[in-house]
Amino acid sequence: MSQTKKEKKAKKKGRMDAASWIIIIGLLIIAIPCAAFVYILLSAQAATGTAISGDRFTGDLDPAITETQMANVVTSVESIEGVESAEVILKSATVRVYVDTLDEMTPEVAEGIANQAYEKLTAECDPSVYFTQTASKKMYDVEVHVYNLAENRDSEEFVYVIVSKSSSMEAPIARLVSDPLDPELAAQLLEKLDRKLNPEKYETNSDEITVGEGEVVEGQE
Repeated sequence: MSQTKKEKKAKKKGRMDAASWIIIIGLLIIAIPCAAFVYILLSAQAATGTAISGDRFTGDLDPAITETQMANVVTSVESIEGVESAEVILKSATVRVYVDTLDEMTPEVAEGIANQAYEKLTAECDPSVYFTQTASKKMYDVEVHVYNLAENRDSEEFVYVIVSKSSSMEAPIARLVSDPLDPELAAQLLEKLDRKLNPEKYETNSDEITVGEGEVVEGQE
């Protein structure tokens, strides 16, 4: 009789061990994905604010516009009558040509100069190659900015013309933004131009600390 009791106890003990293993395995199955989720969460939190490197134009902008081509465009544009100086800036996927003309320039003449500058650009950089996207790649957009006054943008004599073409457009369009249909857009463009021409106006003073809305306190030495 005692032998039978021992066998029952052994079987009972064996059943408890199996149940324990099932519980342990179940907890592990639950813990593994939870641990993975916590790891991903912590990794994402640690990476917050870190710049992601990469090139969003991979496979696009091929062939690329070279520094030599941009220098040639500057020389060509500065040969146009009425142009005082020119600059070509390649930013992201946009070629921007800035043309400073004589102060007495009229809107009609400024638009003519903008169109000539665009022709100088496309003579150096074939528009079918550099400024026309295909089904497989994006190419450069173009902006030609022509203005007569580097300062005094509020003057009635101020003239500002932009000739632009995206890589998806067939032909460029000209806009007289100094006499805007959209004043807000014109103000943004003019501020961008002013920031480029007069960056010192927008430099912050490191000796000043903003303590409240509209309140500035001079720094102490």
